Amino acid sequence: MKTLVLGVGGVTNGGKSTLSKSLHKQVPNSCLIAQDAYFKDDSVVPVDINGFKQYDMLDALHMDTMMREVESWQKDPVAFLRQRGREHTTASAEEEEVYVLIVEGFLIFNHSSRVYTPPDPPGYFDGYVWPLYLKNRLQMESMVSGILFLDGLKPKEELLAVVCKDVCQELERLREDD
Repeated sequence: MKTLVLGVGGVTNGGKSTLSKSLHKQVPNSCLIAQDAYFKDDSVVPVDINGFKQYDMLDALHMDTMMREVESWQKDPVAFLRQRGREHTTASAEEEEVYVLIVEGFLIFNHSSRVYTPPDPPGYFDGYVWPLYLKNRLQMESMVSGILFLDGLKPKEELLAVVCKDVCQELERLREDD
């Protein structure tokens, strides 16, 4: 059995969840772990000097819980899928099965769709989200290689096609690597 871990990161509200969910539907034997599912309770998320809740920081997340999920998948992807009520597909005789974990989130590369209720206050994105994204991206680029950056202004169907093509090529390479 071979495995592939695919990370989809980027700025908050940049299309990560949309791309990840679409990939998950198209890639056989895939599982999706979304960082947004691991936010701490709103009451414990710190507030900065401008009064903004600091959601875009690792301290706002239960990263230990998320990483346990990732490690569980890495130990046994088939059991992980089964525990979540998903069956794996069976490879043909010529193909070895490859299991794919899609990890999606705004800070996944720094350690590893939010619903905005109430809506963000004026200035939140420009004054907080974007500067933190740029800071986190620089840190991520210094720690992780092989990152493919996408232009979020392109149509989501085009982005999905580019990523699917890369994932399919990697799956083929893994199946042939013996």
